[in-house]
Amino acid sequence: MRVGRAGAVVRIGVISDTHGLLRPEAVRALRGVDLIVHAGDVGSPDVLEGLRVISRVAAVRGNNDRGAWARALDDAVTIRAGGARIHVLHDVTELALDPVEAGIAVVIAGHSHQPAVATRDGVLFLNPGSAGPRRFSLPTTVARLTVRDGRARARIVPLAIA
Repeated sequence: MRVGRAGAVVRIGVISDTHGLLRPEAVRALRGVDLIVHAGDVGSPDVLEGLRVISRVAAVRGNNDRGAWARALDDAVTIRAGGARIHVLHDVTELALDPVEAGIAVVIAGHSHQPAVATRDGVLFLNPGSAGPRRFSLPTTVARLTVRDGRARARIVPLAIA
């Protein structure tokens, strides 16, 4: 999948671990993006349909995604956006490539439900956290990723859940 033209700023909404729940707060936080990336544990095809109302969607299968609808999702995808290669999978511990050698600028993964933004060896690693049912005392979050000329910046967006 390729998003954006050369020199353009590409805005990507990143969500994970919805487990069948697409919160209205997440929908609001993702509005205005050029692409939505779902990093697995979608939980229901209805979540993907709800996200497609907002923007194009790239999604991967998580360890809890089962059934015919989930078999249509890949375990990992690589996207080109804003001059950068972005690799998406559900569990970063299953990363089957060296992102530096593969020319990957950003690795997106969920699974842990813990939001995080870190740079290692020049590669941005982004975990948007969980936007689904609350788990333990972890926050409910999504992320926004901005890419231009191959450079990426990410921020975690907390969702104000009533």
